[in-house]
Amino acid sequence: MHQFKVHRIGPEIEISGFDLSFTNSSLFMVISAILIMLLLLFGTREKRLIPSKIQLMSEILYNFISKMISDTAGKKAKPYFSFVFSLFIFILFCNMVGMLPYSFTVTSHIIVTLTFAIFIFIGVTILGFIIHGFKYLKIFVPSGVPMVLLPIISIIEIISYLSRPISLSVRLFANMMAGHTMLKVFGGFVISLGIIGGWLPLTFSVALTGLEILVAFLQAYVFAILTCIYLNDALNLHH
Repeated sequence: MHQFKVHRIGPEIEISGFDLSFTNSSLFMVISAILIMLLLLFGTREKRLIPSKIQLMSEILYNFISKMISDTAGKKAKPYFSFVFSLFIFILFCNMVGMLPYSFTVTSHIIVTLTFAIFIFIGVTILGFIIHGFKYLKIFVPSGVPMVLLPIISIIEIISYLSRPISLSVRLFANMMAGHTMLKVFGGFVISLGIIGGWLPLTFSVALTGLEILVAFLQAYVFAILTCIYLNDALNLHH
């Protein structure tokens, strides 16, 4: 499992007992951010009527996220487009960069995905209270529920609401870690079985690589669309 090990790069930096050293995880976050900036820089530098491939890719990503926000959270969520777009494309690139040989998958660590999820959870909750005040608590009281069942349903709603960051973070972390572990296992079989017996696990490895690329995109999409759903609850207070 050494592919998931975080190790320090450069000198140790410790502030107030916290290790803030630059690690391989930090390195691949920086690499992902640079690739995103290059994509958007070259994709928006020349706005051609017949777009180039890189411009077309940028426009597809932009339209994809814009439509997703409109479909899930409505027009009120448009001011938060930049946040959702940045979140989606950063997770997507971290996932995709992790598919390269000898790279590091940032999103395969629960601390990274949990940080994203907690930030979204706190931000959406604060936004809900800013817009609706204490009426936001109505989200825990579904309409049309009989008074007899209301205490139980409200407790279930509260637990469900508080578990959002856990479910959001574990879903991304578990899928990325499981996929890369399987690739490592079948890759080990290819080496141990040699030329004669290694063709079968090699075939599985190729198929799993294609599946993992699809999962990398889907998990970024799921993370972003759930963020839009949470935004919808905060903005429109559906209950």
